[in-house]
Amino acid sequence: MKLVLASASPRRLDLLARIGVTPDAVDPADIDESVPKGELPKSHALRLAVEKAAATVARHPDALVLAADTVVAVGRRILPKVEDEATLRECMNLLSGRRHRVLTGVALRLPDGNMRSRVVETTITMKRLSAEEIDYYAGHGEWRGKAGGYALQGYGEVYVRHIAGSYSNVVGLPLAETRHLLKSAGYDLA
Repeated sequence: MKLVLASASPRRLDLLARIGVTPDAVDPADIDESVPKGELPKSHALRLAVEKAAATVARHPDALVLAADTVVAVGRRILPKVEDEATLRECMNLLSGRRHRVLTGVALRLPDGNMRSRVVETTITMKRLSAEEIDYYAGHGEWRGKAGGYALQGYGEVYVRHIAGSYSNVVGLPLAETRHLLKSAGYDLA
């Protein structure tokens, strides 16, 4: 059975390799990822994952299509994917000394048209950040394109005081749940 990853994220590809999965194709979905007024973080992550899978399946109707979307949330507020330093500083100041949630929606579209999905939540507590620490982090640039502006698998890890839940979820793909979705769909895994 063919597997298509509907994501441009190199981290998701690396994470899949950790469970012995190499997609037959990588075909990122191009969808509107804006947040409608009032949409909650869990619903947003799940909706985007399902929409990404649905958008990609037309090009691969006989394949399993795997899609995911990761959201960083403080309360009901969804933080943006950071593209500029001003937004990074705003996010880091908001996360400083606080607990937040990282939610990843994972969707698997089967060739028979069925969609299976999950949302995985991890809670993270950041240490209180000084202006110098934020300056230091801003200088690395790894934050570009990251939800909430930090990468747990990179320099951002030094600012994390506590993590409760799946580490791979924060990086971009919860491996235990993804593996279960693939196995339950009949995908050959060791």
